Amino acid sequence: MTTEHFVLQGARSATIAESNGRATMFLGAVSGGLIALGLVATGSSLGSAFYAFALILLPTLAFVGFVTFDRTLQSSIEDTEYARRIALLRGYYFGHAPEIAPYLLSVPPAEQLLMQRVPGDRWQGYRTVAGMVAVITAVLAGSTAALAAILIFDHSLAAAVVSGTLVALPTMIAMIRYQDSTWESAATEPLGPG
Repeated sequence: MTTEHFVLQGARSATIAESNGRATMFLGAVSGGLIALGLVATGSSLGSAFYAFALILLPTLAFVGFVTFDRTLQSSIEDTEYARRIALLRGYYFGHAPEIAPYLLSVPPAEQLLMQRVPGDRWQGYRTVAGMVAVITAVLAGSTAALAAILIFDHSLAAAVVSGTLVALPTMIAMIRYQDSTWESAATEPLGPG
């Protein structure tokens, strides 16, 4: 039982490290891309080279954001599964060896999961790695729409703001809702063998 607990703890660490690594790569790509965009803007005086570069770069970064969001969400679900299994093991410890209770954190397994914010409250989705990636991805998608609107509507700031908002806000809401429904589905799924 102790070995299984240790293996599950290690697996949890791996999922957390993967999520953080992916988010770091994504943020590095966004940061580098925006720096390059600024350099192109300066060098081209916001000419056609800037718009061409931006309309290639921003959708590409948004795509990377979508796939990063999906994988970090998958990793979070895996982490939750491991946490649930650890909680089951702790329940076994308390049930079959009550004399060890003074040596363990005496929190029932279900309460321990809630302490870890699994599944969490309705704002929890914005505080996850996937939630952070969702917000940045939505901004990138909105920025792409705003830039396209600037070109289509002859540099109209109003058209850019409206277009960007009409893309970014629904994108963010859809991604967070998708995350929430995925979490709810995973939380109600019974633990399988192994």
